[in-house]
Amino acid sequence: MKKTDKTIGYSHVLKYTGLFGGVQGINILVGIVRNKLVALILGPAGMGLISLFNSTINLLSNATNLGISMSAVKNISEAYDNGDEATMRRIVRMVRSWSLLTALFGVLLCIVLSSLLSKWTFGWGNHTLHFILLSPVVGIMAVTGGEMAVLKGVRKLRSLAVISVCNVLAALITSVPLYYFFGEAAIVPSLLIMALAQMLLTIGYSYKVFPPDLSFERSNLDEGMSMVRLGIAFVLAGILGSGAEFVIRSFLNYTSSLETVGLYSAGYMMTMTYAGMVFSAMETDFFPRLSASHTLATTSSTIVNRQIEVSFLLVSPLLVFFTIALPILMPLLYSGKFTPVIGMMQVTVFAMYFRAIKLPMAYLPLAKGDSRSYLLLEAIYDVLIVVAVMLAFPRWGLLGCGVAITVVGIIDFLVILVYTRLKYGYHMSCRVRLYAMLQLPFGILAYLVTFIRNPWAYWSIGILLGCASLMVSIQILRKKTTLWQSLKARVLRRFGHE
Repeated sequence: MKKTDKTIGYSHVLKYTGLFGGVQGINILVGIVRNKLVALILGPAGMGLISLFNSTINLLSNATNLGISMSAVKNISEAYDNGDEATMRRIVRMVRSWSLLTALFGVLLCIVLSSLLSKWTFGWGNHTLHFILLSPVVGIMAVTGGEMAVLKGVRKLRSLAVISVCNVLAALITSVPLYYFFGEAAIVPSLLIMALAQMLLTIGYSYKVFPPDLSFERSNLDEGMSMVRLGIAFVLAGILGSGAEFVIRSFLNYTSSLETVGLYSAGYMMTMTYAGMVFSAMETDFFPRLSASHTLATTSSTIVNRQIEVSFLLVSPLLVFFTIALPILMPLLYSGKFTPVIGMMQVTVFAMYFRAIKLPMAYLPLAKGDSRSYLLLEAIYDVLIVVAVMLAFPRWGLLGCGVAITVVGIIDFLVILVYTRLKYGYHMSCRVRLYAMLQLPFGILAYLVTFIRNPWAYWSIGILLGCASLMVSIQILRKKTTLWQSLKARVLRRFGHE
């Protein structure tokens, strides 16, 4: 039987979403062990300290890397699709030259601003030396980002998967012993060691594909100006995103305590990471495919809708189970000190439903090279989330943060939907709306179950809702793809040979 384009498209999306979702699942399992140990050793205050250092360093990195880690993917991918080996090597050489330049600039800027960063981030104590010692991390991240762009551009998916898993293993092996023996004093060395391990691992795989070329030509920098101009939007968007997180965490630190920052960070990252199991294939597989079809509005809409359908159907049952299991998961993954953030997380789950729908649409400006639109949409979200959290937290505490994240997520979804419709002619399919109407009620009912105090009723109804949501997704995906039939055929062939 001849496969239709429809079937091939859905099967491809499901295959690679499942692949990187599985990798993300392994990362989460390893991260569970690490977060549990770190939380037990350092507590919420130590977790908050790590969060403040990370958010500040990420802000500097996004401000100085010129967006090469994203803009270079598009350039390399186009040459790869054309099969132009010479052009690929020239672009890779150019990307590495610019990555090294931005790395040096980032290190110097971090050192120069170290005193100001200490005042802006903490407001207590003198952390100038800490930021000076962390300055190499900014440069390391720039080099790593450039090499990751090379691997993504030439579709080295297996290498990317291995790197991802090895990174979390390295973080576990290096950080936990340091925290155990030295406590909070090990935070800065641990962040430096983890960044270095990731860079060495990434360049090891990248250099196998494109061996390092030590020759330097001025033309390498000149040729990259078009890539840099495109990357400026990524830089500004990254500054806004990291800046928003920086402002939120600093606000919580000033108005409440470092423990509150740790609770917020743990709840936010755990929710985003869990849903990230499904979203992890967007940048490595979906973005290149969308970029290749960006000139045709109808084809782009089809690709986006298929990605939304598969992502939404996969993430919906996970979110139901996640909501129900949080009273057990949070103390298990962190410690009993983190239970106050559970209410915030259960509300934030609703934002993940809308994120599954809006994220593929948000890649349309990137695929079309429309950096201004991308920056505008990112700016709207970042401003809204900061304002919403600042208004909600003083009134309702951490629960208010969850409400703010969800409300802003819904508003952002509507803004992106209208903008992409008017700007690019994107049309959301009837199937996307149908699946949303089928799955969202399960999420709402799961949240209502969290108010049930009887343990037997709580777990019985909650598990039943999760299984029902899962069965709906399975039935729809089986009709849309041939992966189930292919799996059965492989099994039958194997047993037939035996």
